Amino acid sequence: MSGILIILLGFYFKLDTLAVVLVAAITTALVSGLSLADCLSLLGEAFVSNRMVTLFLLTLPMIGICERYGLKQQAVTLIERIKKLTPGKFMTLYMFIRELSGLFSVRVQGHTQFIRPLVNPMTQAAAIKVHGKLSEADEEEIKARVSATDNYGNFFAQNTFVASAGVLLIVGTLESLGYNVSAIDIAKASMPIAIITLLMVAASNMWFDRQMAKKYATSSNTGGKK
Repeated sequence: MSGILIILLGFYFKLDTLAVVLVAAITTALVSGLSLADCLSLLGEAFVSNRMVTLFLLTLPMIGICERYGLKQQAVTLIERIKKLTPGKFMTLYMFIRELSGLFSVRVQGHTQFIRPLVNPMTQAAAIKVHGKLSEADEEEIKARVSATDNYGNFFAQNTFVASAGVLLIVGTLESLGYNVSAIDIAKASMPIAIITLLMVAASNMWFDRQMAKKYATSSNTGGKK
C-alpha cells in the first residue's frame, strides 16, 4: 500500500517517473521485511536479467535518421494518394494492426518510435486531405486520439498472445493462489476484450469523423456567405 501511495503522489506532483518507481519499490520491500541489501540485490538481478530492454535506445537515433531522409514525407504522400480515407478510418485501421501485432507478439514500439514519426503525420494528412487546413485545436486532438489508440491496442491486446509477459504473470499469480489455469485460458479470455475494444474505438472514430465533417462543412458555408 505504501508503494502505491508513493507512486500516486509522485505522478500527481509530476516527479521523475523512474525515481518515483524506484523509491516505491524500495519502500515496499523494506515494509515487507526485506533488508536494504536484499532489496538492492533483487533490483540488480532484475536489471541484469532484463538488460536487453535497454536496446530500445538504439531505435531513437535510427528514427531520427529516417525522418532526416524523408520517412515522414513519404508516409504523408502515401496517405494523400488514398481516396475516401478519413482520419477516423485510418485510426481504426491502425487499431486493428496494433491488436493484430499483439496477437502475434510483434512489437510496434509505441509512441516515440512509431506514432510520432509515422502514424500521427499520416492521420493529420488524411484529415487535411478531407477537410483542408486544420485548426490548432483539431491538430492537437488528433495527436491525442492517435496516442490513445496506440495505448488501447497495446493494453487490451497484449495478453492475446499466449507467451506474453502479462499472460505468464497472470498464470503464475493465479497458480500461486491455488487456481489451476493455463496460458491458453488467459489468452482466450483476453480475446473478447480486445474485440470489444476494437469495436468501441471504431465507433468513437466514426463519431469523430462526423463531428469533423460537420464542423468544417459549417466553416465552409460561413466562409462562403462572407
